[in-house]
Amino acid sequence: MINSRFLLSHPAHFMALGFGSGLSRYAPGTVATLWAWAVYLILQMWLQPLEIGVVIAVSTLVGWWACTVTAQHLMEKDPGAIVWDEIVAFWLILWIWMPVGFWGQLVAFVIFRFFDIAKPGPVRWADQLFKGWGYRGGWGILFDDFVAAFCTLLVLALWRAT
Repeated sequence: MINSRFLLSHPAHFMALGFGSGLSRYAPGTVATLWAWAVYLILQMWLQPLEIGVVIAVSTLVGWWACTVTAQHLMEKDPGAIVWDEIVAFWLILWIWMPVGFWGQLVAFVIFRFFDIAKPGPVRWADQLFKGWGYRGGWGILFDDFVAAFCTLLVLALWRAT
């Protein structure tokens, strides 16, 4: 059972479940993406863009481990409560897309959620590519969200170019 006891029982669970945002009964991925957005805005106040890039890179590597361990403990290949993938992918989007105002950030949020939920074309392919157990499966949890982030950034770049 995924609850606060499970969340706090292992550091990997705490991270993979997005510091509790993955426990949301409704749309945990969306809740986690909103959490990521708020945290990014706070990080931006204290860190330079290069430092945020380092945070994203380290968060990806540590998150890979956390997602792997948590999925194994839950005995599911890609549990919906694991939301670290949404968090780090949305940080990547904001890191590349910023500086933009609230409306630009909201557009990025909506487009990313569309790609992550609907999983069109390349996102669906990425979602199936690394399914499994162990570190391959842990990477698979992250990978489809990175592809959704890439698709989001592509749409944003095309929008900006017009």
